Amino acid sequence: MVVAFRMLPEVVWAMPRLGTFNLHASLLPQYRGAAPLNWAIINGEKETGVTTFFLDKEIDTGKIIQQERVPIADTDDVGIIHDKLMFLGSDLLLQTVDAIIRGDIHPKPQDELFLSNAELKPAPKIFKDTCLIDFSQPVKNIYNLIRGLSPYPAAWAQLQLADGSQVPVKIYKAEKLPADGAAVKPGSVLTDGKSFIKVAAADGYIGLLSVLMPGKKRMAVADLLRGFKLDNSAFFVPKAQVVC
Repeated sequence: MVVAFRMLPEVVWAMPRLGTFNLHASLLPQYRGAAPLNWAIINGEKETGVTTFFLDKEIDTGKIIQQERVPIADTDDVGIIHDKLMFLGSDLLLQTVDAIIRGDIHPKPQDELFLSNAELKPAPKIFKDTCLIDFSQPVKNIYNLIRGLSPYPAAWAQLQLADGSQVPVKIYKAEKLPADGAAVKPGSVLTDGKSFIKVAAADGYIGLLSVLMPGKKRMAVADLLRGFKLDNSAFFVPKAQVVC
């Protein structure tokens, strides 16, 4: 049984008489790769799940033994879905072992589980530039990126302050806010300096709720603003101008 481990050499996984199987945190064949939970939420999926499958020469491509599904709510982040799948996955692992021992399995090739014209979505490793927010994107895309990277590794953006200095800000929790008819440049900051920060996006605003500033702990925006001076002259630097 393999869970959250690098690819094993074939000489090892081919050794057991009844085979070697893996537990993967997606509904294979979708989201093969290192970060399936993150990418499912980043892409706005409504459900995900766990899959047990026999190892094969290519990563995450072996015959599927069993799957269990779980819905993704619009407010769920990676931490929430991880915890749901942690328990679901451990149960599925034991069910799969018992089924293999009984000989009661019917492994299916992965190409039987999707239509020929279906898009296969990958789940590559997450890097720092993956986490950098582009505020010229629609609100929904930014919101999904934030919750798809929370609590780890966390979405971030480069904030330029009134004095011209720049600081990276990690954003852990946010909300979608509608456009108000004003022509506001994406990345612009609107705040009362006391209780809220909202950032302009392509079609509305992202309301920041929980953030981390350098040298501080993660905190609610209202708590941050009690000791951090911020006004509407601040803005988030465009993604293309940020060096990761």
